[in-house]
Amino acid sequence: MNDYTLLLLGVVCAGLGGELFVRGAVGLAHWARVRPGIIGATVAAFATSSPELSVAINSALAGNPKISLGDALGSNVVNVALILGLALLISGIQSPRDSVKRDFPVGVLIPIITGVLFLDGELSRIDGLLMLGMFCAWLVATIIEARKQRSAADKILGEHRVWLVVLSCVAGLALLVAAGNFIVKGARGLALAFGVGEFIIGATIVAIGTSVPELATTIIAKLRGHDEVGLGTILGSNIFNGIFIIAVAAIIHPITVAWREIAIALVFGLVALACTYPPRSGFIERRRGILLLALYVAYLAALFQLGVA
Repeated sequence: MNDYTLLLLGVVCAGLGGELFVRGAVGLAHWARVRPGIIGATVAAFATSSPELSVAINSALAGNPKISLGDALGSNVVNVALILGLALLISGIQSPRDSVKRDFPVGVLIPIITGVLFLDGELSRIDGLLMLGMFCAWLVATIIEARKQRSAADKILGEHRVWLVVLSCVAGLALLVAAGNFIVKGARGLALAFGVGEFIIGATIVAIGTSVPELATTIIAKLRGHDEVGLGTILGSNIFNGIFIIAVAAIIHPITVAWREIAIALVFGLVALACTYPPRSGFIERRRGILLLALYVAYLAALFQLGVA
């Protein structure tokens, strides 16, 4: 198979596998009697980030962690600027107060911390362990908070028939593993063929492909009137991508990249979150969706300029 076919097949597998794994993982948490609040805050967010994790492990083991870095940082821009922008075009979103207090500040800090760690041009294994420690601290705080409240994530995302839960988990995981292999091989081949950096391929094509589960979850939740599920999934997914998935890739294989390459994704990711930050009322207005989509177009243009420079 040529590189285009491999990449397309990987994106399709990532979308299908991610969607199956989300429903299976949430259903498994329900079957294990995990509280619905914890499902929404952790399991759903982690499951939608599973394609990025698959790509991260495969690319790092293959000695190409730049694809993983581009995918994780690019997915964070896609999640907020593209997916949340599309959701806001449907209607405004009411942000839960706990997300404003906990997830937004962490989401804003992640690109700043990542930029600082990359000032020397490398994300070492020690840097990866530091980011992993930050992730564990956030996860503990999230679980403590989630135990105090309920969430609609279980009803929206979960499959409760045990045999379908198991089948969804197994089939989703198998597709994700295959997707990781296909995407890494295809992305690397295209990067070499067109002389475009592996980071840029990861930040554009791969990032959109691996963000399909977040897109499906957010739009479905929005159409069913459960804004907190979609917003929580996007914010949680961004945190998983930023300080867990990148950390895992760096621990497997240190990531060396020019600071100017990652600056675009970091800056646009930070600006997108800033544009989304809700006012005191917690209501994110519909017009911000147009702003976010315009920001995503500008992001692609900036990456294209970097690629041809």
